[in-house]
Amino acid sequence: MYLFKRITSILIGSFVLLGTIGTAQALTARQIMEKVDARDDGDHMTADIEMVLIDKRDNRRIRKMKVFIKDKGKDTWKLQFFVSPADVRDTGFLTYDYYEGDRDDDQWLYLPDLHKTKRIATSDKSSAFMGSDFSYADMTRRVLDEWTYKLLRESEVNGHKVWLIEALPVSREVETRYGYTKSVLFIRQDIFMGVRAVHWLKEGKKIKYQEMRRIKQVDGIWVSTEFRMKTTKNKVTLHKTVMKWSNIQFNQPIDDDLFTVRRLEKGI
Repeated sequence: MYLFKRITSILIGSFVLLGTIGTAQALTARQIMEKVDARDDGDHMTADIEMVLIDKRDNRRIRKMKVFIKDKGKDTWKLQFFVSPADVRDTGFLTYDYYEGDRDDDQWLYLPDLHKTKRIATSDKSSAFMGSDFSYADMTRRVLDEWTYKLLRESEVNGHKVWLIEALPVSREVETRYGYTKSVLFIRQDIFMGVRAVHWLKEGKKIKYQEMRRIKQVDGIWVSTEFRMKTTKNKVTLHKTVMKWSNIQFNQPIDDDLFTVRRLEKGI
């Protein structure tokens, strides 16, 4: 699933182990990101998500969701419903995440209080998703060819060797869609998986810090079960979001009819 590849956007191994440092150094930044993009991320998933929104005074709001994800060739369909609290219950979010970059991803947000479905325009995809630090663009996988890559150096995260890779948008259109002028991605060398990222925002001189925690195998697939994102300005934290995944199951039978705007508007 793309959420385990990005964000990055977020997001973002094949289970190839590097035998020597020399082998690791032989890979270019582009080759590393190709392996990240190609890694096995499982098929047809269901899961529960707890989203915790934390303001600068450490006040917390907790929202719970149910998510359904289905692979359609290289494309991915995703439907998620908020199940609590009452003020967001039955709010739904539907995404058609296209693998190729020549077609913009389709996204719809259903607001039950207004009985209205809003299509997310390309110009709005850098906006916050449901009050979180994740944008609508972060909720889809990044298209490999929409970024240029530079290998900065090697480091360690939680005892694992990582590459630090700078990613720059190839065009002003891509920069506007994501809202990022630059990202630095921390890629774990043993599993080709993104474990941290730093994103420089186009507006407001803000920086977002992303971290993927509690990385483990589920049905043989490496996944992060806790995503953290915080937004800062002048080194001061403005807001934080924590997304905790549970009850993750792969290879679930999921009907195509679930991933329609009509089904989105019916709720869970």
